[in-house]
Amino acid sequence: MTVATMPDGPRHGIAARAGLWVWRNLFGTVANSLVTLAILWLLALAVPGVVRWLFVDALWAPATAEQCLQGAGACWAFLQAKYRLILFGPYPYDEQWRPALAMALFFAMVVATCFPRTFRLAGRMRLLLAVWLVAVGLIGWLLRGGGGLEPVEARLWGGLPLTLMLSVVGAFSAFWLAILLALGRRSAMPFVRLVSIGYIELIRGVPLIGLLFMAVVLFPLIVPPGVDVDKLARAQIAFVLFFAAYMAEAIRGGLQAIPAGQYEAAAALGLGYWRTMRLVVLPQALRIVIPALVNIFIGAFKDTSLVLIIAMFDLLGSANAAKSDSTWWGLYVEAYLFVATIYLVFCALMSAYSQRLERRLGAGRG
Repeated sequence: MTVATMPDGPRHGIAARAGLWVWRNLFGTVANSLVTLAILWLLALAVPGVVRWLFVDALWAPATAEQCLQGAGACWAFLQAKYRLILFGPYPYDEQWRPALAMALFFAMVVATCFPRTFRLAGRMRLLLAVWLVAVGLIGWLLRGGGGLEPVEARLWGGLPLTLMLSVVGAFSAFWLAILLALGRRSAMPFVRLVSIGYIELIRGVPLIGLLFMAVVLFPLIVPPGVDVDKLARAQIAFVLFFAAYMAEAIRGGLQAIPAGQYEAAAALGLGYWRTMRLVVLPQALRIVIPALVNIFIGAFKDTSLVLIIAMFDLLGSANAAKSDSTWWGLYVEAYLFVATIYLVFCALMSAYSQRLERRLGAGRG
């Protein structure tokens, strides 16, 4: 019987496959059945209480801290009063439209870049890179000011824009440095190889907090008098140097996975070292190490919270500042829940896109 005579056939087939998957994976064995039932029991106990705390018993604006502390649910009035401080940190209140617009521009560029059609519309990678440089320049102008906008010192930047700047700019810059380090570690020239190995092992043996302290505390002591580098720039450089070492080892693993025949084939075609790496080896190696690189990117995004120890108000630091307000003393769960949700969303999006990229590029296939 054909599908045309049974319109519900495909739907029944999907339902049957879904039911078969549920049975095999959740109730296929006695152990799976017990674990599934235990998880369902725990969810039945926890979910109603969480829903009540989040929504049913929650207090919305207008509400005071005293009312929130006496209530049985979440105090979303606190977030309504402090969400701008959490998102933008100490940035001047009346000028916060500028970091908001800068983040919107940044998100638009990231979304456009993540879709292959953008590369085809751009025609060449150089054009897309030029658009990114223009966008970064606009973002810097919006945040720093000048040219018709009120200047805002970098020490007043904070919240989500600072987190994105440190993580994205740091990871992007570290990626290119990591490629050079990975190639240098496999170089036939002893000096280049030893320098690359020494750098990677030294940086990986030092915690990120140590590098941040060195960048902020020790750097002003060793430079000549009169030389002043912005603290944000120093922290950014520390992030680049730190994560480049970890990315270099991931990329080196991808380079080692490339068969020797690929190098020999490139040599037979008359390709030099750099053309071989750019056209033959690196595209294959980077495809292999996509999961490892994305894992480092996610770690870089979360590790921006460490700048709190050098008096920079990233997303987590701004949340700490918000909960320290004496008007809302005693309320902190909502702020941390809000920040945790932002971290979770960004990390989940990066993970989902990396899996999509792996499927599109065929990474992991034999």
